[in-house]
Amino acid sequence: MVWIDTHCHLNAEPFSGKVSQIVDTARKNGVSHILIPAVDTASFTDVHHIAHAIDGCSYALGIHPLYVLQSPESDLDVLAQWVDEKRSDDCFAAIGEIGLDFYLPERCTPAAREKQEYFFCRQLEIARQYDLPVLLHTLRSVDTVLKFLRQYGVKRGIAHAFNGSMQQAQAYIHQGFKISFCGTVTYERAKQRRTLAKELPIDAIVVETDAPDLPPYWKGKRENSPAELPRIAETVAGLRGVSPAYLAEWTSRNAVSAIPRLADRVR
Repeated sequence: MVWIDTHCHLNAEPFSGKVSQIVDTARKNGVSHILIPAVDTASFTDVHHIAHAIDGCSYALGIHPLYVLQSPESDLDVLAQWVDEKRSDDCFAAIGEIGLDFYLPERCTPAAREKQEYFFCRQLEIARQYDLPVLLHTLRSVDTVLKFLRQYGVKRGIAHAFNGSMQQAQAYIHQGFKISFCGTVTYERAKQRRTLAKELPIDAIVVETDAPDLPPYWKGKRENSPAELPRIAETVAGLRGVSPAYLAEWTSRNAVSAIPRLADRVR
């Protein structure tokens, strides 16, 4: 079986100094490829370096909504320059992680919303200009993110760690996006996520870890790892009543459909 972790922050501080070991363990567990999204301009060099240094990794470039409030507008120019320079880089796969986050009150003030939406729209423009898919963050913002995807005509990518309704998921699928499941689907109390994992079309879903965050239930409060992906995916397979091998084949195919630049790198 071949698994693709479509969202893993290998450059995160908890993984410092042990990235090669972590990827090797994941590979032994059946994870053939890992997509590493950036979160701010300071992380661009790190994700680029890891993807080039370690076989079986690709990277995305973007400014995460949680970093937007501390980012100057000039960072959008930095992103545009990086994308232009790396557009022929085989390891470069997408724009991400980008989106909107309205989880806490301080992220929902008029000024905070305005800046998040400005950064998101500018990044969608870059994605559209270079015909690149996007990795989406949609926490408490599913409908608003979708509104801007439609407005800017961006029709390919992944809604990462999705937690919307069935109707919202179907709207994203209609827009051309895949719906991603991570460790949160392993919790029995996650009724909505588990229903989506069970009932969405097989050609619409992918899997991820979001490591070191969003650990599955068996990790408790310990940091997550890409090595956990097969077991997370087995939970999804069990919910759907299919074999892990069948799910691995479909989710890998779907990942490449969502992120076409992975096609020549996944083995």
